[in-house]
Amino acid sequence: MKAIYPYLSFNGNTEEAIRFYQSIFGGELLLLSRFKDMPGNEKLSQADLEKVMHVTLKTKEGIIIMASDVIESMSPPLKKGNNYSLSIEVESKEEADRIFDGLKTNGEVIMPLDNMFWGSYFGLLFDQFGIQWMISFSEEKQ
Repeated sequence: MKAIYPYLSFNGNTEEAIRFYQSIFGGELLLLSRFKDMPGNEKLSQADLEKVMHVTLKTKEGIIIMASDVIESMSPPLKKGNNYSLSIEVESKEEADRIFDGLKTNGEVIMPLDNMFWGSYFGLLFDQFGIQWMISFSEEKQ
């Protein structure tokens, strides 16, 4: 396993929240993408297209905080308990499969592991204790 990151979910105010955290923790935004930037977004409303699909804040100490807005047509409604995830970056697809398969025992798979348009092998689930996990593997660019 390479790293575990906190991943925060918001109801349309991700950019405001992440800039608030940036004002406290310092650092820089490494990436900010919106739902309008993703393929297959034709069914989204204009308001949803402007929401944040993903943002990464790297603090001056090197800590990574990631976040996104929740779009109810694409995921379960946002509520206390599913407004954060632990995001695990792994070393291989095999490790992703092993960890995902272990965590899904008596849990609920939200998004099965699969190759995603942004280049990662990614899956999302709640474990049997109600903790939401994101598992991600990305090939290193040479």
